[in-house]
Amino acid sequence: MIVERPDMQVKVNLTREELEKAKEMLGREPNIVELGMIDIMWSEHCSYKSSREVLKILPREGEHVIIGPGQDAGVVDIGNGLAVVFKIESHNHPSAVDPYNGAATGVGGIIRDILCMGARPIALVDSLRFGFPSSPHARWLFRYVVKGIADYGNCTGIPTVAGQVEFDPSFERNCLVNVGCVGIARKDRIMPSVASNPGDVLVLVGGSTGRDGIHGVTFASKTLSEKSEEERSSVQIGDPFMKKLVIEATLEAVETGYVRGLKDLGGGGLTCATSEMAAKGGTGVEIELSKVHLREEGMTPYEIMLSESQERMLFVVDPKGLDKVLSVFEKYEIPYSIIGRVTDTREVVVKLNGKVVARVPAKLLAEAPLAKRTSKKPAYVEKLRDIPPPPMPENLEETLPQLLSSPNIASKEWVYQQYDHEVGIRTVVKPGQADAAVLRIIEEDGGNRGIAIKADCNSRHMYLDPFNGAAGALAECCRNIVAVGGKPLAFVDCANFGNPEKPEIFWQFEMAIKGLAYMARGLGIPCVGGNVSFYNEDETTGRAVKPSTEVLAIGLVEDLKHVTTMAFKSAGDVIVVVGKTFREVGGSEYYYIVHGIEGGKVPAADPNREKSSMNAVLEGIRRGYVTAAHDISRGGFAVALAEMAIQGGRGAEVFLDNMPREPMRIDELLYSESNARFIITVEEKNLDNFISLCRNTGAPFGIIGRVSRSNRLILRYESLVLEYDVHHLEKAWKMPIWEYMEGLRS
Repeated sequence: MIVERPDMQVKVNLTREELEKAKEMLGREPNIVELGMIDIMWSEHCSYKSSREVLKILPREGEHVIIGPGQDAGVVDIGNGLAVVFKIESHNHPSAVDPYNGAATGVGGIIRDILCMGARPIALVDSLRFGFPSSPHARWLFRYVVKGIADYGNCTGIPTVAGQVEFDPSFERNCLVNVGCVGIARKDRIMPSVASNPGDVLVLVGGSTGRDGIHGVTFASKTLSEKSEEERSSVQIGDPFMKKLVIEATLEAVETGYVRGLKDLGGGGLTCATSEMAAKGGTGVEIELSKVHLREEGMTPYEIMLSESQERMLFVVDPKGLDKVLSVFEKYEIPYSIIGRVTDTREVVVKLNGKVVARVPAKLLAEAPLAKRTSKKPAYVEKLRDIPPPPMPENLEETLPQLLSSPNIASKEWVYQQYDHEVGIRTVVKPGQADAAVLRIIEEDGGNRGIAIKADCNSRHMYLDPFNGAAGALAECCRNIVAVGGKPLAFVDCANFGNPEKPEIFWQFEMAIKGLAYMARGLGIPCVGGNVSFYNEDETTGRAVKPSTEVLAIGLVEDLKHVTTMAFKSAGDVIVVVGKTFREVGGSEYYYIVHGIEGGKVPAADPNREKSSMNAVLEGIRRGYVTAAHDISRGGFAVALAEMAIQGGRGAEVFLDNMPREPMRIDELLYSESNARFIITVEEKNLDNFISLCRNTGAPFGIIGRVSRSNRLILRYESLVLEYDVHHLEKAWKMPIWEYMEGLRS
C-alpha cells in the first residue's frame, strides 16, 4: 500500500490493520523513517509473524545445546572447550532476479551469522533447486547461482563441502537458494547478539552503507511478479575481499574481551541490528546517522536505516576497551564508525546531526504482532496418494541407467568442481565420496576428531505428504551422518513455501513442521535454529514451489579413523542390507522418470526403525567392522548399490530374495525409497559380529551378496537376472549435468 506523509510518499508492505496497530502501539502517527523501520521489521522475512507459533513445537533442548533458536545461529557443545556454530538461510527472491549477486550475498549473509556468534566459519553448504535443466531459464539461474556461490566462497577462503541440487518444474521461476555455514568457537568466546549494558559503545564496522538492498526483506516477503525485475535494486552487492578482512578483524576483536555484543547487518540492516539487540537486552540505543560511513552522497535517514549493504557488523563495546578494539580494525585497515551508545530508554532513537528523526520502542520493532493464518488440506493430496501403481516396464534392465541419468540422481561434479572444497586443510571427505562431508577439528591437544555435515530434502515427497516428507528429510540427514561414522547432534532447518495467506500452503507448512518435530523428538535430535521463506510463488501463474524444508544436521566423529565412504573397497567383502523395504514407491524418482507419475504412497517415517538401523551401523563403523556404507534414499536400493560400485570401480553379485521386505514386485523392491535403510559392506571375518549388532538393536538385515573382482554388477531375483557394466553405469551417471550445461542434451 502507498502511505503519504507531508514530507514524502512511501510504499509499504503492511496491511491496513497492521498500520493501525503500529499507530496504536506508538501512540501517534509514525513519520516516514519510523514507518520504513516498522515496515521492514514487521515483514514476514524479519518477524516470522506467520510461522512463530508453529515453530514452537520443535524440540529445542538437548544434551549438547548451548544456544538454540532466537540468536543468529545455533551453538552445540562438542567437548574439549569447543562448540560448533551453524545456521542455514534462504536467499531465494534475490537469486531469482539476479542469480549471481543473489547467491553470492546469500553466502555472505550466512557467514556473518556464524561470525557474529564469535565463531570462525570453516565450511559452507549449499542446497539449490531449479526448474528442469532442459529449460534455458533454469540453466541460466543454475549457472549463475553456482558461479555466485563459488566466487564468493572461494575468495573468502571458506570451503564449500556439501550440498544438494534438485530439479523440478515448480522451481522454474522461483529457484530456491538455501545456504548453510558451519563454524568453530571456543565456548568461552561465544558472543550473544544482545546489547545489555547502558553506556556501551556501538561501532559499525566493515563495508560502507549504500542504496543497494533497500527493501530487501520486504521484497523477500511477497510473491514474484512481472514487475519483480524492476526490484533488482533490492538485491545487495557483495565484496568477498572485504569479508575476509572482516572475518579476521572480528575474531581478533572478540579475543580482546571487550566486545560485549555482536550482530551482523543482513536483512533489515541497521534497523534490525539495533532494535533486536536492544529488545533482547531490555535496553535502548541512540545512534547518530551523520557518523555512518556512506558509499553514496545525499542518503536520507530512511535509506540509511533500511539499507542492506553487505559486509557490515555492529559491535557493542565496553568503553574501557574501546581503543583496543578500534586498534584491531585499524590494523586490518577496515572502515569503522562510532555511531552511538546503549541506553536505558528501551527505545531506538535515531538522530541526524543531533536532530531526532525516529524514536520507536525497541520491542515494537522486534516483536511484530502475529498474523493469524488458516489451514486447509489441499484436495490434491488424497487424489495423488490413491493413484494405481503403473505396469512393470517392458525392459526392466533399462530403468537403472535411465534413473542414474536423472538430473536429481546424476553426479553433481559440474557444481562442486567449481568450489574450492579443500582450502583450510580441514576437509577429510570431499564432495561425492560419501554420504556426508567430514571436517577435521584442529585441537591444541592433537585430537583426531571431526565434524560430519549434511543437508537433505526431497521436495516431491514433501509435496505429496508434508508430514512424512519433512520427517524423512531429517531422518535421511541423520543416516548420512551415521554412514560416515558420525553421531548426529543437532539440526537447523530452512522451510521454503508459497504464500502462507493461502490455507492450502499454510497446511503444507504446519504439517511439515509437525513431521520435523515428530522425527526430532523420536531421534532425540534438537533443532537449534533455522529460517522460513514464504511467498516463493509466481503471482502471474499462481504456481508455488513444491514445499521444501531443507534440513542441515551436524554430527561428531569421535575418531577420524572411523570415517567411512560409500565406495566398494575389496573383492570378497560381504554386502549387507540393513532395514526393511516396504511398498512405498510414491513420490519416487522411478515413478517420475520412468512412468511420468507424480503420486502414490510416500515412504512412512518411523523414528524407532531409524534408531535401530542407525545404531547398528554406527556401532559397526566404530568397531571397525564396516568397510563401506551408503544410505538408501532417492532412487532406492538399485541406485544406491550402483553408486557404491561406481565409486569403487568394482562390481558385485547380489541376491535380492535375501532382502528384508514386505511382498512387492521386483521393480518396487529395486526402486522403493523406504526410509531407515543402509547398504554396508563388511569383511568376512567381521560378519558374525555385525549380525550380532543388528540383532541387538532390532534392525532387520539381509546378507545379499559380495563385492567382486570384475566390473559387472549382477542382480538376481528368483529366475530374473539383471546385469550391468559398471563403466557404462558410470557414464550414464556422470555425464548428464555436464551435457545439459554444455548444450549437448535437451
